[in-house]
Amino acid sequence: MLRCVPQVEKAIHFFRKEIDVRAVVIAEEGAQPTVAELPTPQPAAGEVLVRVQASSINGFDLSVAGGHVAGMMEHRYPLVLGKDFAGTVAAVGDGVTRFSVGDAVFGVVTKQFLGDGGFGEYVTVPEEIGIAALPGGVEVAAAGALGLAGTAALDALDAVTPQPGETVLVSGATGGVGAVAVQYAAASGARVIATARPGEESEFVRNLGAHEVVDHTGDVPAQIRAVSPGGVDVIVHLAGDGAVLAGLLTEKGRIASTIGFGPDQHPAATFVMANPTGTTLDRLAGDVAAGRLRVPVARAYPLAEVPAAFGDFAGGTVGKLGITVAS
Repeated sequence: MLRCVPQVEKAIHFFRKEIDVRAVVIAEEGAQPTVAELPTPQPAAGEVLVRVQASSINGFDLSVAGGHVAGMMEHRYPLVLGKDFAGTVAAVGDGVTRFSVGDAVFGVVTKQFLGDGGFGEYVTVPEEIGIAALPGGVEVAAAGALGLAGTAALDALDAVTPQPGETVLVSGATGGVGAVAVQYAAASGARVIATARPGEESEFVRNLGAHEVVDHTGDVPAQIRAVSPGGVDVIVHLAGDGAVLAGLLTEKGRIASTIGFGPDQHPAATFVMANPTGTTLDRLAGDVAAGRLRVPVARAYPLAEVPAAFGDFAGGTVGKLGITVAS
């Protein structure tokens, strides 16, 4: 009699279960996010099924929930929100070779449509992009807040390649992307100017490596001219008026924006869309494991409180807001 290998037995056992899973969904166009029960998703060929333990809130999630992405991407309802995920592989589809049941993984849900998301107990993701092995020593809560923000920060910095001795302005430094960008910019040997309110926010970005801090509620150009009279070489544009900030660039300065400011608006600008390749995710996780990168999670919410957490995120955060899906 043939006997299945343990990995296959585990997968067969999983699929024989008739269970529903909890997820934060938009039931239909225009509906508000709610917690609902859905059938357990199953991986198609080339996909991995992940039992999600942690996720986090990103600005993109609020845009989807607010209907601002409608017409830009296909929406499949009930639409499970959430781009980030961290957890363990529960099953694999046909043809999957990179991952096995039980592997610890993290990443970003990257599909051509919106509908499968990390704000649920299980999610299916393609093995080719948006998923990487989670090395030992990286807490799952940190991994669940790392993928999208970390990728956006790295991709923005790769687009402008700050050099040792250059001056880098991170506009929008207190959020998840900004917190990572400040650390990598400082590690490059550049002098980092970060935008933050005085007090807790200012202390936060200084502890991440910022050398100077300017108050984004005041006259930002005047403050930057005061600390860097010759202007700035690089701008990581995550908040604020891109055109105004671009006026601070040196002759060979360049600006990378994640919020729509590109070459149509300024010749030195690059519009960046996060692309969570395996190489990028591996680098992020490796840097966290080695202690070179911190993932500042200010607070974690249980899955049932995600709709309420959206309000906290919209009000402004210092670092990331995490989601605890399962222990």
